[in-house]
Amino acid sequence: MMRGKLLVFGFLLLVLFLYVRMARARGTPQNERIGKIRERLWPVLVNELKKEGFKPGAPVFMRIFKEEKELEVWLRDEIGGRYRRFAVYRVATWGGGRLGPKLKQGDGVAPEGFYFVGAKQMNPQSKFHLAFNLGYPNGYDRALGRTGSALMVHGSDVSIGCYAMTDAQIEMIYLLAEAALKGKQDEFQVQAFPFRMTAERLAKEAGGEWHGFWTNLKEGYDLFESERVPPLVGQRDGRYVFKKMTP
Repeated sequence: MMRGKLLVFGFLLLVLFLYVRMARARGTPQNERIGKIRERLWPVLVNELKKEGFKPGAPVFMRIFKEEKELEVWLRDEIGGRYRRFAVYRVATWGGGRLGPKLKQGDGVAPEGFYFVGAKQMNPQSKFHLAFNLGYPNGYDRALGRTGSALMVHGSDVSIGCYAMTDAQIEMIYLLAEAALKGKQDEFQVQAFPFRMTAERLAKEAGGEWHGFWTNLKEGYDLFESERVPPLVGQRDGRYVFKKMTP
């Protein structure tokens, strides 16, 4: 009898977990602005996705490179489960113009590190057209006493500490992220780097203030480069720690 009750209880917990997961992923904020953008642009994006062999609503992953002023959008391939690059967008500007992590509120610096974006962080009524909050400070940032808020990827071409795109670009990026969150993805990972983390480029920073920090970032960069699957990310003793994920 007790075993049966435990099985029922376990089943109810599973149902509750799945319900919460679906509600979290599908509860992206809505308004007239995003509705009109979706009506105009989504059919065009669907055609582009199908041409590249992607399923509309495929899980998404993003990388940002300050020095190169690029934001990459990667989507998971149904065949094999690894991610393929779908598009590269030009970053109009990133706050502060300085390489290195954001340290405190008001320093005007755009974050570097590993961030996660869920449905509630999507903002279709931003004064910067469309936006999503990176979730800075994350656990790593907080452990080091770093402060700040409302660090976004957004439109309108202007930035004070955020990553600013053109309105046309953020519309496409936003719709791809929204579709993924409405599907099976609870949250998507955004990796923000000072530059492409090659050994040669990092070696130029040897002895610099952020060389150790960037070397740590490169561990996560290299895992994705080798596996084409975003790694699990945590923090311990003032460092990011990573675990390889398989498709």
